[in-house]
Amino acid sequence: MIRELIHDPIFLAVKSEIATNEDLQVAGDLLDTLMEHRESCVGMAANMIGVKKRIIAFLDESGRAPTYTVMLNPEIIKKDGAYDTEEGCLSLLGGPRPCKRYKSFKVKYQTLELQTRIKAYTGWTAQIIQHEVDHCNGVLI
Repeated sequence: MIRELIHDPIFLAVKSEIATNEDLQVAGDLLDTLMEHRESCVGMAANMIGVKKRIIAFLDESGRAPTYTVMLNPEIIKKDGAYDTEEGCLSLLGGPRPCKRYKSFKVKYQTLELQTRIKAYTGWTAQIIQHEVDHCNGVLI
């Protein structure tokens, strides 16, 4: 189900709670909402649709073909190669804002089947994931 986007910075600045199997519908709604906004958005966190759970959905360009991926409880466990950049955000009004990102990192997360995985990312996909994990942590750019 496509949900309305949240633009309230006070709501978005609250750290999200751990997602469980009871939140799988939220994951589906998040992916549906991201797909609806795919022309202007490459990633979303659950708080952007009004749910304070650690769930992200994003366009993953790290493989052979771009795919949309959902992660539950993503946690960046290793990072390398800090750089400064600017990013925009569908839920925040105004233009791009400065932020710090890392060229590569490892993220620990759960799949929709609640299986724990660790995966390394670089490049554009890495930047997207870092932005969405920031949302889960209540960090606004």
